[in-house]
Amino acid sequence: MTGRILATNFLALMAVLVACRGPEHDVLLRGGTIYDGSGSPGVVGDVAIDGDRIVAVGDLSDHRGRREVDATGLAVAPGFINMLSWATDSLLQDGRSLSDIYQGVTLEVMGEGSSMGPWNESMKAEDRERQQEIRYDITWTTLGEYLEHLEERGVSTNVASFVGAATLRTHEIGYENRPPSLEEMERMKALAAAAMEEGALGVGTSLPYTPASFASTEELIELAKVAAAYDGMYISHIRDEGGRLFESMEEFFTIVREAGIRGEIYHLKSSRKENWSKIDEALARIEAAREEGLQVTADIYPYFASSTGLNYVLPSWVKEGGHKAFIERLQDPLVRARLPEEMDMIPPEDILLVSFRNEELRHLTGKSLAEVSELWGTSPEVTIMDLIVRDDSRIGTVRFTMSEDNVRKKMAAPWVSFCSDAGSIAPEPPFTNSQPHPRAYGSFARVLGKYVREEGVLSLEEAVRRLSALPAANLKIRDRGRVQEGYFADLAVFDPGEITDRATFEEPHQLATGMVHVFVNGEAVLRDGEHTGAMPGRFVRGPGWKGASRDGGEEGGGDV
Repeated sequence: MTGRILATNFLALMAVLVACRGPEHDVLLRGGTIYDGSGSPGVVGDVAIDGDRIVAVGDLSDHRGRREVDATGLAVAPGFINMLSWATDSLLQDGRSLSDIYQGVTLEVMGEGSSMGPWNESMKAEDRERQQEIRYDITWTTLGEYLEHLEERGVSTNVASFVGAATLRTHEIGYENRPPSLEEMERMKALAAAAMEEGALGVGTSLPYTPASFASTEELIELAKVAAAYDGMYISHIRDEGGRLFESMEEFFTIVREAGIRGEIYHLKSSRKENWSKIDEALARIEAAREEGLQVTADIYPYFASSTGLNYVLPSWVKEGGHKAFIERLQDPLVRARLPEEMDMIPPEDILLVSFRNEELRHLTGKSLAEVSELWGTSPEVTIMDLIVRDDSRIGTVRFTMSEDNVRKKMAAPWVSFCSDAGSIAPEPPFTNSQPHPRAYGSFARVLGKYVREEGVLSLEEAVRRLSALPAANLKIRDRGRVQEGYFADLAVFDPGEITDRATFEEPHQLATGMVHVFVNGEAVLRDGEHTGAMPGRFVRGPGWKGASRDGGEEGGGDV
């Protein structure tokens, strides 16, 4: 009897001891400084993860983890949101998303003006023909199907997208410079509605580029109204970022006002030295619009150089009809005689040539337009036409047209979030066959290193808010963007004293350093500074997703 009593007491004691030890979790991050995304100063504490969710935050000293991570001395932040990603092709080539994962990005937001659906058969054929070293089968038709395809293939980051207004226009009108008929407009609106129901975040535009430049303000308002009906956003690379900056901003405000929609300006800038002084007025106009009640914001990449095609300097009329018609016109003597006077030129030494389709021209990578012009013995204008024809492409360039002081001014605005405006790539072939803008490897680390630690333009807690909770709230993405119980376990764990962008204009293919751990949907993608190979990324759907009510996990919209 005594032995039985002792055994019973022993079991009871063990039960008490086990209970005192607290819950056990899949992962327990211990002792990090938690920057929860709210903008509040960091607080030392623990974060518990079960499955794909954060289940507890704070003093969890009585909790246990099947895997415990010592985060002492490290910042624990929500995963970062890349508000303008061009990872559309690169993730099909390499789902690891190295250049962004090494900076703590856990969500790629795509769809600047064009998107990977909806496509018709003609658009699919054109894409297959224009594919270069990144080649892929097109097994999807709609935007939602493309994003589902990425998830099924496996990607390390979460993915989301706007539906591109230019894609809708191309689907119905092609590359013609004319307004849509009533029937075409209705079909474009129906396609936009279908994309919103699939989970698109809204409608995106990139108005300097054809065929987007052919769209009227009224056409854009009609498409934005469709997105507004699904609580989506209108996000825009406005029509001009230089001499007609203010007029282009007013068009943006008009679209937002008339459509009754939230709006964001992509990579806000005042381009070219003669326009640098406009940035104060541009920021003031956005503040005035916000005071009026318009829900408008902006994003930026933290560099004084932009990146676009060499064909950017050419007028829209020469590009009408699509790529083949464009190349044919550039070989027409009458067109070639006319174009030099109509090119929107900047100093040729400020244009760096960074990517070519034709292998025979790749030795020019890293040279300026001025250098190639001198090498070929032709004017910069003629050199542009010859390069584009010989390469049979728009040719990637970096353009040094912005002010570093203006970067700081934009960054100080509390409604500005961040983007890369680049693919998520790797320092290996085929990506190393071109020389991208360093923003592909450094945008987010640069914010935390150069502008937070070195210059103090932002506090660390404010930078984390702008990298996570602010864009999540603007996009109305539910349960992401905070270190908070119940939220998805997308986490960036980094050393604030070490995080650094290493990519330069001369040597861009260099991964950022200082990011120690990255979790996506509760799974470690970066561990002790090394990619694990895990690909737990998901298609993150917008607030209009028609499946929101029947899915208990990814529920679409909601304020953060």
